[in-house]
Amino acid sequence: MWFKNILLYRFTAPFDNEQDELELLLEKEAFQRCGRNEQSRSGWVPPMGELSELRTHSANGCLMLCLRKEEKILPAGVIREKLDDKVSEIEAKEDRRVYRKEKDSLKDDIIHDCLPMAFTKSSRQFAYIDVKNGWLCIDSSSIGKAEDFMKKLRETIGSLPVVPVQTTESPSLLMSQWLKDGGIPEGLVLGNECELKEMTEDGSILRCKNQDLLSEEIERHLDSGKKVTKLALNWQDTLQIILQDDLAIKRLKFSEQLISEAQDSSDGDKAAQFDADFALMVLTLKRFIPDLLSYFGEQRPTPV
Repeated sequence: MWFKNILLYRFTAPFDNEQDELELLLEKEAFQRCGRNEQSRSGWVPPMGELSELRTHSANGCLMLCLRKEEKILPAGVIREKLDDKVSEIEAKEDRRVYRKEKDSLKDDIIHDCLPMAFTKSSRQFAYIDVKNGWLCIDSSSIGKAEDFMKKLRETIGSLPVVPVQTTESPSLLMSQWLKDGGIPEGLVLGNECELKEMTEDGSILRCKNQDLLSEEIERHLDSGKKVTKLALNWQDTLQIILQDDLAIKRLKFSEQLISEAQDSSDGDKAAQFDADFALMVLTLKRFIPDLLSYFGEQRPTPV
């Protein structure tokens, strides 16, 4: 289980739920499939899938959770067509116009009638809590999905005092300076991809791939006022990432050496493989995240 993205949140108070206690709370909110007339439903499932019944997976002081969400697929075009037909029928039979409020009510009725016949799609959202260091790491590229995860976890355990990681230095300004003067922090190596943007409402955006990021061409764009919003980086030959100006980590790739190390330790057993992957991943991120935050100066939140 190797994360592909990380949205990082800082706990403002210690996470004091023991694993056994957390298991019981998650069990009460275990995933159940949508009812006939439900549009969506979410609940907790074992991160290891069929390999374990536990709804938490622990390694190196970290707890992995998995939220499963099921949604009914109702194509907007189909609903719109049925609504248009219903409105036309009412207007023809009753010789009157159907206005917005009534249309909204009719649309709700149509959705309700269609739900039992709709197909469903299912998704899983993984995250882990680093209990000792006070981080919540969500494997998502979508802030909206991360917020859904945190909302469900908050409802399940009663509270979740976390905030997005804040820094004393602007990541965008500092990454721009790295490209201007080549002063990359020790342990980091530039990749060959970036996104530059003018800091105005309708500012132009430049996306580069397979590009020398220390070239005069990039420097001219920086001199003209553009700032880095995304930057490809390699950390200690162990991680490759795209770092965004909000510190979201996208397209996270772990080194082949690290992945091979996990495979060698599992001896082909699927459960052992999952555990080895997770254990090595969190150990690596326990080293990387403090380095990342040190580059920009983490602004620790006031404890709650």
